Amino acid sequence: MDSNNVEQADMNKQETKEISAPPKVEYRYAGFWMRFWAYLFDVIIVFSINGILLSPLKFLNEGVQFEIGFWTVNGILAGAIYYIYFLLMTKFFQQTLGKMILGLKVIKENEGTLLWSDLLFREVVGRFIYNVLSILKLLYIVVAFSPEKKGIHDMIGNTRVIHV
Repeated sequence: MDSNNVEQADMNKQETKEISAPPKVEYRYAGFWMRFWAYLFDVIIVFSINGILLSPLKFLNEGVQFEIGFWTVNGILAGAIYYIYFLLMTKFFQQTLGKMILGLKVIKENEGTLLWSDLLFREVVGRFIYNVLSILKLLYIVVAFSPEKKGIHDMIGNTRVIHV
């Protein structure tokens, strides 16, 4: 009788293990062209925001831009707006407006919550690498050939872009 109780307890443990295993979710990863079009929408949006916010600077200093070394104040602020847009939109909505339009979303590689550290590496460091030299934008093509459609910035930030 004791052996029956032990066998029953073992069966209950096995059933519990089988039930508690979360189902594996299959994602449809966003490919190069979908991400390209989303990025193009985002760039148009960022340029529009920059135009609205930075236009008043043209009326200061009699139209001459303020220069700081190699950069202008306008250029520095435009760059900051670019990175802040991608960082905040991805953190709070998991998507930028371009991704929303096309039904895409950024998720963490292990399906957890997107952390600030992940997004800083993805949206700031990753995009900075692409933008340092214009020729480096060609690195976006990595998305087309990687199995999970990961770009360099996805690899750096441990993220994926999926269809919603």
